[in-house]
Amino acid sequence: MPVCSFQFRSEGTGRRVSGMAGRRDLPHPRGFWRTADRTLTAALVLLTASVLVAKDSSGKLELMTTAFRPGGTIPAQFTCSGVNISPALSWNQPPPGTQSFVLIVDDPDAPAGTWVHWVVYNLSPSARHLPEHVPAGEAVANGGKQGINDFPMNGYGGPCPPPGKPHRYFFRLYGLDTVLDLRAPVHRQDIDAAMKGHVLAHAELVGTFGR
Repeated sequence: MPVCSFQFRSEGTGRRVSGMAGRRDLPHPRGFWRTADRTLTAALVLLTASVLVAKDSSGKLELMTTAFRPGGTIPAQFTCSGVNISPALSWNQPPPGTQSFVLIVDDPDAPAGTWVHWVVYNLSPSARHLPEHVPAGEAVANGGKQGINDFPMNGYGGPCPPPGKPHRYFFRLYGLDTVLDLRAPVHRQDIDAAMKGHVLAHAELVGTFGR
């Protein structure tokens, strides 16, 4: 409450009389700074959280696997030299507006030109992984479909290069702003044409394999 000082001249004596109205003790300076410090700390925490959220929603898509390190050798179990099953894959939060995912695996070093090993499309926007050993067939568990690879078959076909220099195998994940309206049989070129102008983000993972 503000402190108000006043002065008036007494009728009779002519002397000045002074006083104060509404006086209240002001808060101690130490208490004030403690409160201000707490307020500033809380504001900094909120600001840091906002920056982290903004960074997390930047739209950068990342594709990961525990089967091999990026640029490393793909283990035989995921190739035609082994049981030929698909490796487990996972990815992070896609950018806002993502309606589906597409996954394409190919070998650009094949003798006859790029060889397509796996085509998956219309994966749910809530999906964050594909398990190891996705069964062959058009449908993918928990949503999504598999297209025809170059073997040709619906599903995954692992690396199977001719003897010689190791080949590179590109795993590419695309976040789309739409769900693809395609009728089976679906090939890689159908996917490429349908997703033009709809890619919000993409991620890439490369492995190698030689025999």
